[in-house]
Amino acid sequence: MHEDLSIAANLLGDPGRAAMLLSLMGGIALPAGELATIANVSAQTASGHLAKLVEGRLLSFERQGRHRYYRLSSAEVADAIEALLVLTARPRSGDRNHSLCQASAGSLGHARTCYSHLAGWLGVRITETLEERDLLRASDAKTYNVTPSGRAWMEALGIELPSSDLSQKKLARRCLDWTERRHHLAGTLGCAMYKRFNDLRWMAPMRDTRAVRVTLDGKRQLWDLLRIPIG
Repeated sequence: MHEDLSIAANLLGDPGRAAMLLSLMGGIALPAGELATIANVSAQTASGHLAKLVEGRLLSFERQGRHRYYRLSSAEVADAIEALLVLTARPRSGDRNHSLCQASAGSLGHARTCYSHLAGWLGVRITETLEERDLLRASDAKTYNVTPSGRAWMEALGIELPSSDLSQKKLARRCLDWTERRHHLAGTLGCAMYKRFNDLRWMAPMRDTRAVRVTLDGKRQLWDLLRIPIG
């Protein structure tokens, strides 16, 4: 097991490969050429990096014509990257002026995608409010349980929840937020909720970034539903 951990750490440790992985945290597949530009390496070097990441099961790809489009292989890879970012965001000892990302509208610290679910201050605040209202309950260090009232609340919002026991295990996962260092909602439910917010046009992804914009209607609805103030 220690050898597998070492291999994964080496894959993540290269700055070029790290840049590629971070660029894919938004859940959108990108072509090799664009990833080479992001990593600031040649096409040949990028090809070698991508081959190693695919072999290490951190990335998967699909062909479209002559091009390959790469994405993170699973939500678990995104969770691991987010967890490592928590370490990079810790203040150095004695650094009193250090601060995390400011939770101002339009910033990654305020609202962003973590793979396919909502993260940042807003993602954490929504999750904590759902817990406060007993719609979600933390069952252990990694998962939430959706209460009967929570299921009714979700379904009233247009979010369908699976009923099978197997699906329940991956339904609501706890993901440690690297800017807030508290948990936001991941798993099938986290992805479904963020998709529903987009479908309702309460939120919209910002171009060329993982940051998420909350629309005027979204601000009103989040206040009415959860009493979350968004300036």
